Amino acid sequence: MSSRELINRKAGRDYHVIESLEAGIALSGTEVKSLRDGQANFNDAFARVDQGQVWLHNFHISPYEKGNRENHEPKRQRRLLLHKNQIRKLHQEISQSGCTVVPLKGYFKNRYFKVLIGICKGKTHGDKRQTLKKRESDREMRRAISNQMRGR
Repeated sequence: MSSRELINRKAGRDYHVIESLEAGIALSGTEVKSLRDGQANFNDAFARVDQGQVWLHNFHISPYEKGNRENHEPKRQRRLLLHKNQIRKLHQEISQSGCTVVPLKGYFKNRYFKVLIGICKGKTHGDKRQTLKKRESDREMRRAISNQMRGR
């Protein structure tokens, strides 16, 4: 994991990820510089299809420290760059199944910033508890196996 990779841990806890796809994002110069400094946050971010384009809402990129009056607005809507057939498929999935589109990860690929978005269905309170129980049992199982291996 590189130092410039953003991970939305909240998405894994609150949603079941049905499908994921990689999208580019339209950014200004100071936004790219802030992202390279690791000054971004995916909390409460989501994507929405509007008039044939996908927009990312509530993705907070802090203003660039050395920026001037041309600095960007931290929580502005940013366009996700996808092919037309991907947008059409995404719109169908969202409208039919009542899912949401949530950014899962953000990273630099070559010199471009990419966002891994997921078509997600919200977890209920019971699902979240079940996930915690499974994680706890897996941890106990690994611990027991490692203790058994050390005992030999």
